[in-house]
Amino acid sequence: MKAFGKILGLGLLGLLLIIVALGFALTHLFDPNDYKDEIRQLARDKAHVELTLNGDIGWSLFPWLGLELHDASIATLNAPTTPFADLQMLGLSVRVLPLLTKEVQMSDVRVEGLNLTLSRDADGHGNWEDIGKPLPTAGGDGAPAPTPAPTESGEPSNDRQVKLDIDSLTVNNARVQYTDAKSGQTVSAESIQLSTGAVHQGATIPLKASGFFTIGQPNLKVRSELTGDLRFDRKAKRYNLDDLRLSGETSGEPLSGKTLAFVAQGQVLVDLAANVAEWTGLKVSANQLRALGELSARDLNTTPQVSGGLSIAQFDLRTFLDGIGHPLPASTDPSAFGKLEVVTRVQGSPTSLTLSDLNVKLDDSTFSGQVAVEDFSRQALRVNLKADRFDADRYLPAKSDQAKGAKAARDAQVQQQEAGAVAGAGTTPLPDAPTQVAWSTDKLLPVDRLRALDLQADLAFGALTLNTLPITQAQLKASGQGGLLTVQNLSGNLYNGTFLAHGNVDVRPAVPQIGFDTQITRVPVEHFIKAQHPDKTPPLKGLLTLSSDLTASGNSQKALIDTLNGNTRFNIDNGVLVDANIEQQLCQGIATLNRKQLSGEPRGKDTPFNTLRGSLVLRNGVASNPDLKVAVPGLTLNGHGDVDLRVLGMDYRVGVLVEGDQRAMPDPACQVNERFVGVELPLRCRGPLELGAKACRLDQEGLGKVAAQLAGNRLKDKLDEKLDEKLGDKVSPELKDALKGLFKR
Repeated sequence: MKAFGKILGLGLLGLLLIIVALGFALTHLFDPNDYKDEIRQLARDKAHVELTLNGDIGWSLFPWLGLELHDASIATLNAPTTPFADLQMLGLSVRVLPLLTKEVQMSDVRVEGLNLTLSRDADGHGNWEDIGKPLPTAGGDGAPAPTPAPTESGEPSNDRQVKLDIDSLTVNNARVQYTDAKSGQTVSAESIQLSTGAVHQGATIPLKASGFFTIGQPNLKVRSELTGDLRFDRKAKRYNLDDLRLSGETSGEPLSGKTLAFVAQGQVLVDLAANVAEWTGLKVSANQLRALGELSARDLNTTPQVSGGLSIAQFDLRTFLDGIGHPLPASTDPSAFGKLEVVTRVQGSPTSLTLSDLNVKLDDSTFSGQVAVEDFSRQALRVNLKADRFDADRYLPAKSDQAKGAKAARDAQVQQQEAGAVAGAGTTPLPDAPTQVAWSTDKLLPVDRLRALDLQADLAFGALTLNTLPITQAQLKASGQGGLLTVQNLSGNLYNGTFLAHGNVDVRPAVPQIGFDTQITRVPVEHFIKAQHPDKTPPLKGLLTLSSDLTASGNSQKALIDTLNGNTRFNIDNGVLVDANIEQQLCQGIATLNRKQLSGEPRGKDTPFNTLRGSLVLRNGVASNPDLKVAVPGLTLNGHGDVDLRVLGMDYRVGVLVEGDQRAMPDPACQVNERFVGVELPLRCRGPLELGAKACRLDQEGLGKVAAQLAGNRLKDKLDEKLDEKLGDKVSPELKDALKGLFKR
């Protein structure tokens, strides 16, 4: 028995020596380069590809079946002269004995200089789609070789799955080029480096990859690096990438020459059997932006649906956008957009995105609700948000130098006229009509964006500041499609009053068209004036009630005012003409008619009124007011005139019925007798609208007519007295009246 074991051992040793000797002989006496043509034919017959071997083939047999290919390329049989892949060197080796049990045990696999060229023609056909397909037969019947029947799992049936076992995989200096003739798009990846640890199914595989990527339209360049630990189960079609870290930088046309540095981390799972994927522990940074969250996707084989949560830490939006080449326009408040924080649930598909349970903190404001893009191609935006407070004035575009210059020129003109407009006696000349345009030519509307926008918006604000006006319980409901923006409701509370507006903005024509109906109820009018001139005392106070129906066209303040047309009715109750003593002005007129001088000094005080009402007919920026009526205690004012909104100027003629000086000790020159009953004293108001009643003066021309009327009345009275003296009681009263009538004629 012992001898038998010794003989068996010597036999096995001899067999091994014979195998080694045969391997040595094969590798040294057998040159595979002599069989290149046979190898090419095998590639055509079995793999249905055109293999070109320009370099040498090196190989070894035992215990590793080693192979090195140099300067090789592969093409499809349909285009054998146009390779879709070529490489400088491919080196691999396989253990021989495990192959007998369908186990692939490899040492290091190295690929050098791989160049992969993919293209899609104008008909949408990709050159990779012909890989492995045989040429059509002579009869045109290109029936492919039958494939094994699939199993219940969808895999081709095999007696045993091939086990993969590689010590490492290294790819150096690879390149991938993709072109699409139909879209004109090109994508390339260069300097691709890939290295792994030992590749065993079910085991953790360290992975590292890097490369430079270029997109042609628009031109975009990306440098990226990927690291992580890969685990996979081919049978279950389940892949895990743990401790993923994707980092890099991108630049190009979309970033206007700026650079975006990015890092993405987390754990990634892809289950192709269930068609689901998830990314947990998600951490993303992009320049100053930092975000956390988790994402999952389903229906990977049809239309992927993404859901998850996302939290973006507070960052400076203005600085971030400037850093990626998309700076925000200069705003009224330079610090606006300085703080942004977002928390939301995310749902999306290839064509849509919804941010639900949205909570946004922008500077000092908090928004909650939902924002969705229902269709990216149509820019179908749906917004439903509520805000605690929002100061819109901070975010309005800053005025251009031209607008600032125009405003400064007009303010200087108004100040010059205001300095000479002294309320009181009214002895200064009537102010000149303003000539400086009051409005900016800066563009107001992003016309191109509005034309492409599909919008439905429902916004609510607990407190909204707009044009310095503090609005509470503000509501805005609007929709837009195809360039027509409709405001169904814009309402709120303002200084214990209310306002309501609705209308539309039509940007479909070359020149935008705007139409709005507005209702304002018992809002202090001085706040509207103060909003335009915060550094000045409003010339008018009172509770404004207004209704208007207005239209305009253009895309700037000036253009809209120049084309403003429509009708307005207004009423101001319990008001005051500030720093304008109308009574003193009229006393001056009465004193003039009495041919006396006022003995008292002008009293600089306000003139209260019960009601100021009228209507306006607007034609191209000029508002005609034919029926101005003002009820002042002791006075009745009736007027008519124009308000030129283009320069914010007014020109009015006002008739005043007066009772005279109502003080306990009236000025003797301002006493009213029966001669003034029914006489209307004239005023002329002309100048900048901001001056209000301070721009009113006695109408000297009209006052002369009144004096002539009074003189005629006085002469008549004297004639009546003479008749009474001469006739006495000699004639009847009827005859006296007839005689007086003759003189009256």
